[in-house]
Amino acid sequence: MTTPTPSEKDRVVIFDTTLRDGEQCPGATMTFEEKLEIAEMLDDMGVDVIEAGFPITSEGDFQAVSEIARRSKNSVIAGLSRAHPKDIDRCAEAVKFAKRGRVHTVIATSFCFARLPKCGPRLR
Repeated sequence: MTTPTPSEKDRVVIFDTTLRDGEQCPGATMTFEEKLEIAEMLDDMGVDVIEAGFPITSEGDFQAVSEIARRSKNSVIAGLSRAHPKDIDRCAEAVKFAKRGRVHTVIATSFCFARLPKCGPRLR
């Protein structure tokens, strides 16, 4: 009796958002060095995709995503971007040195984010 080989469709892909979404929690900020350390651990653990940050939001986030992209050995390194050309360009610039980089775009669908200018971050 042979053991069937699992197909690619049965594979679970791990998409980790700790470095970006983790900072959304009150009081949960990370230094540049902490972000690099966590990214290295995630990469070593075999996480498939690491969403390293939101490069358009600040120079610090851009630098962290860029450095994580340079250092990553295995994981796809993604940056989050709104669907605005300026955001996409900045994100692409941040992940360009990754072996496998990704621009992860988001389109706000919430009434608050889509219609009211004072809701959510102002990133223009």
